[in-house]
Amino acid sequence: MSGQEIFVIVLVVLLLFGADKLPEIARTFGKSMRDFRRATDDIRRELETSTQDIRKDLSDVTSSIKSDVNELSQKITKDVDEVNEYIKKDVNEVSSSAKKEMDELSASIKNDIDGVNKKIENDLNEVNQNIQNNLGEVKDTINKADEYDPNDPYGLNEEKENKNPYMRDSQP
Repeated sequence: MSGQEIFVIVLVVLLLFGADKLPEIARTFGKSMRDFRRATDDIRRELETSTQDIRKDLSDVTSSIKSDVNELSQKITKDVDEVNEYIKKDVNEVSSSAKKEMDELSASIKNDIDGVNKKIENDLNEVNQNIQNNLGEVKDTINKADEYDPNDPYGLNEEKENKNPYMRDSQP
């Protein structure tokens, strides 16, 4: 409010109530204002004390929740770490077992391959020996065929056997 408005209000009050009642009105107005301030201060204090208890309770609940959450988080982390260790242990056991089985299988396969190679080598040697033997028989058969005389199928004519193949047939 401006000064002119206050002046107009004071002038209206003066005209309505008169000059003799003005100090009494001012005293009553002052008392009312003091009572109003006391009442508002009491209400403010009451609200502050009420809300202080509520704020304290809220703070206690908040800190309790935080501690519970931290405790739960630590338990979960511990459980996850334990499960992780169990999983690592199981994976290591399975992988080492699998590696051992693969090594055994690899050794078995290698032994089988070595056995098959030796058998093949023995079979090849046997086949080679049979071929050599058959080759000797074939050579003998070829030599006999070269000596075969169709006129003397039973080899009765010994004259031919005594004949030198490198000499010419010359009659003396």
